[in-house]
Amino acid sequence: MLRQSRKNVAFLLIFTALFLIIAGCGNNGTSSSSTGQTGTSGTTTESTSTSTSTDQSGSTTESTGTDSSATTGTTEEASATDNSADFKQANDPIVTIEMENGKKIEIELFPKAAPNTVNNFIALVKSGFYDGLTFHRVIPEFMIQGGDPDGAGTGGPGYSIAGEFKSNNVQNDLKHTRGVLSMARAADPNSGGSQFFIMVADSPQLDGEYAAFGKVTSGMDAVDEIVNLPRDGQDKPNTPAVMKKVTVDTKGVTYPEPEKVK
Repeated sequence: MLRQSRKNVAFLLIFTALFLIIAGCGNNGTSSSSTGQTGTSGTTTESTSTSTSTDQSGSTTESTGTDSSATTGTTEEASATDNSADFKQANDPIVTIEMENGKKIEIELFPKAAPNTVNNFIALVKSGFYDGLTFHRVIPEFMIQGGDPDGAGTGGPGYSIAGEFKSNNVQNDLKHTRGVLSMARAADPNSGGSQFFIMVADSPQLDGEYAAFGKVTSGMDAVDEIVNLPRDGQDKPNTPAVMKKVTVDTKGVTYPEPEKVK
């Protein structure tokens, strides 16, 4: 009888041990699944930034926006492909964007690269159009985009200008390297208006497809701060990056009103 009881106890101990092992495996599986879901959620923004565009509608018309070889140094550390020096001229106009937090971004405009785009930008700046607007779209390792009066990526000045870039039969060889200023647009090559973007990394896939027309000369630290702001699923900063005041120094040169297409 005693021997039988010992057998029963041994059986119960073995059964209990097996149950605990199975339960432990189940808990590990649940934990792994939970981690996987968190990881998937975390890659949503990366997925967005690898299929990016700079159009005003916010649609994803461009291919990879995060090049693994992208330059992340300062503007002074020019990349091997940076050709902005080829477009510099004496008395190029200088635009200053004063952010609401007091930081400033200074940009040299290149009429030699895209003359009508520069005329348009200067006219909008002089009219006070950009004062109080935001950088409504920020994508790390790619660019920051602003100049939409609606703040959603679909607004403009009420007209558009012709796109000054190669695929639109206009010679413009200024490359989209870190710090370069370029004109945003929708799918229509002649749909640019007021929205613009500043590169934070080299993006050669944009060359010849968008009208690059200037480059940041100081204040890339402010640009880097803006591009790394926490953002929502539409790449809009959770805290608005407001351009308090935008001014231009034309160095005594008179720039005409832009030619408009519609």
